[in-house]
Amino acid sequence: MRTLPPILDRGGRLILSRLVLNGILQAAMVVGAMFLVRHAFDSLLIPENPSRARPIFGLDGFPEAISFAVALFLCTGLAALLRTIELVDAELLGQSYVHRVRMVLFSQMSKFPLRTISKRGSGAILLRFVGDLTALRTWVSKGLARIVVGVIIVVVASGFLASVDVSLAIASLAVMLLGLSGNLLLGPKMQRAIEESRMLRGRLARNINEKIRAFSVIQAFNQTKRERRKFRSQSLLLRRALVSKARVMGLMRFVTEGSTAVSMSLLLSLGAIEAAQGMTTPGNVLGAMTMVGFLSNAFRDFGRVHEYFQNARVSEQRIVEFLQTRTMRGRAATLPGLVVRQGAVTFENASLMGGLDDITAEAPGRARVVLCGPNGAGKSTLLQVTARLLDLTSGRILIDGQDISKCNLSSVRNAIGIVNPDLPLLRGSIRYNLRYRVPDASEEEASWARKLCRLGELLETFPGGENFRLEEGGMNMSLGQRHRLALARAILGRPPLLILDEIDANLDPQAEEVITNVFNHYPGTIIMATQSTRWIEHADFCWHMEGGRLINVMERS
Repeated sequence: MRTLPPILDRGGRLILSRLVLNGILQAAMVVGAMFLVRHAFDSLLIPENPSRARPIFGLDGFPEAISFAVALFLCTGLAALLRTIELVDAELLGQSYVHRVRMVLFSQMSKFPLRTISKRGSGAILLRFVGDLTALRTWVSKGLARIVVGVIIVVVASGFLASVDVSLAIASLAVMLLGLSGNLLLGPKMQRAIEESRMLRGRLARNINEKIRAFSVIQAFNQTKRERRKFRSQSLLLRRALVSKARVMGLMRFVTEGSTAVSMSLLLSLGAIEAAQGMTTPGNVLGAMTMVGFLSNAFRDFGRVHEYFQNARVSEQRIVEFLQTRTMRGRAATLPGLVVRQGAVTFENASLMGGLDDITAEAPGRARVVLCGPNGAGKSTLLQVTARLLDLTSGRILIDGQDISKCNLSSVRNAIGIVNPDLPLLRGSIRYNLRYRVPDASEEEASWARKLCRLGELLETFPGGENFRLEEGGMNMSLGQRHRLALARAILGRPPLLILDEIDANLDPQAEEVITNVFNHYPGTIIMATQSTRWIEHADFCWHMEGGRLINVMERS
């Protein structure tokens, strides 16, 4: 079962040790400020000999007042500096952890079958990488790290206060602890609000992502008002859920802030009574209030920790579900690599639930195979399992006698070039797209691919030639131009098996000539799915499919 990596790796443990030291130093500053205030009120403002009261602004008490002000400034200033360092270290801890989780997610996603990614939708996958990782980072940076530092400050400062006056220490902490307990009781309600808002946010994100990709359809069929009503309904539901979540958060903050205010009031009242009865000094009371002022920040953060934890827990569940998604077989490094010499492809009772039914056929090395059949016949599915973008439910596919499901997946994909409507061009330069399959290809190899696909005349039409930058999906190119570049990308490195999936539909004459040239002269095995019968005359074999079954295999002499 896949789980998330541990929060504390070697670097994380080092950062945690710095946070512990930071907490100790911050606690020392709080204790120092408390004793300074106590000393100021008990020794400077209220001297032991009342007849000899020392005015702070008189010459007699001026040096002590200056010393007190400087010392208090140093304590508070150092406390603020330490708090800044704490925030930086906490963010570093959170970002380091999220980076490791992000890389695990990306690695796992790269192992998904093609259908898994399409079923999940890009909006849902994006939510894992953005929303869920943000929740984890917030929990580690603002929750876990703050607990470590805050607990040290509270324990150390409270211990010193208790050594001075136990009653004041109990009074100052009891109410704030009750407030913290109240926040914990609100936890289940917060979790429900978080789950509901997450669900609605994910639904809205999926809708937006789909409509962005298909906005031309909405405009072409004049359905803007209809989609706006749907979008408005989803937006209102999300707004309502987020407002409900804000109410719970507000209640939790009210409990925290209220408990701090009540604690200060109780402390002042109890201190006044004890001071009047000679049980304590005004300095002790003011010192305790100073300490509560510092500790209120820690308790205020503690009140938010539960919110961060609930967010992170829900996100962690979603990420773990993502990591447990079924992946492609053949990732083990111990599996043998596929070694291709002739490029012969054999299908033995190849079946895929809901797609292919008992396909048995053979194509010799360097053969030209045309895969015909109506839409929905299973042609693209057969090509996808051949390229190991999907795994068979049963049966085998052999290349030069080697079962590709038992070969290292990387070696299989290196041996296969593929052009498919689901494999678009990427944002970037033409050079970047051309060399994407083999980034370190020699200029001689790139020149061969350009020549076979006649990219030279194409590059002359774009400013900058190969440096011309493509939009997402290459949409600033015509369909024929995109297919020619995609074809050049697929053949770079001369993979022994070339798969062409419906790339001849709706093309201009120049693009058709390029495909014909590649089909006739490429030095490898080619399997081409098409609905055009004109390719049969160029082929060695014609396989006809219907309903996921291979119903006819014709060999041309």
